[in-house]
Amino acid sequence: MAELDTSGGGKHKGGKVRSKKASTRVDLTAMVDLAFLLITFFMFTTTLNKPKAMNLAMPDNSDTKIQMPVAETRTMTILLGGKNKLMWYMGQAGKTAPTVEGYGATQLRKTIVENQKNVAATHAAGDNDMIVLIKPSDKSTYENLVNVLDEMSIANIKRYAIVKITPIELDALKTQGLLQ
Repeated sequence: MAELDTSGGGKHKGGKVRSKKASTRVDLTAMVDLAFLLITFFMFTTTLNKPKAMNLAMPDNSDTKIQMPVAETRTMTILLGGKNKLMWYMGQAGKTAPTVEGYGATQLRKTIVENQKNVAATHAAGDNDMIVLIKPSDKSTYENLVNVLDEMSIANIKRYAIVKITPIELDALKTQGLLQ
């Protein structure tokens, strides 16, 4: 049991004769109980941070015969390489020269927004959404993929897909030194 003892000091010699005062005793058990009750109350009533997750809809792999024709000028392909670098190109692989960039607002986001504006300006009103194909390589990291998905959300890209990388694209990454 916790207690606080406030007894007076020793006896003083000389002087007036005073009556002996009884020591004051305060029991702190109730205050300790109250403190623990308050701690447990606030622990149970607070809400913990919920993890933020991005919705990702994966296509059905069983039905591969249905394909929709898409104009090459509407597709942007992003190849995720090593060394926190990526390559991107518009259209088909091998027909346009790929560009090597880094991640972030000044590089990838700026490129996505510019390409999105170009696609919207060159296509009809109902057919002007840009489609982005994200192709991670074996040397890319999970963080790189999440960064690209975040950029898709920030740039308000409605159509994007994570696709397997082709051998032509792997060769392009090798020539740029991004597969090391």
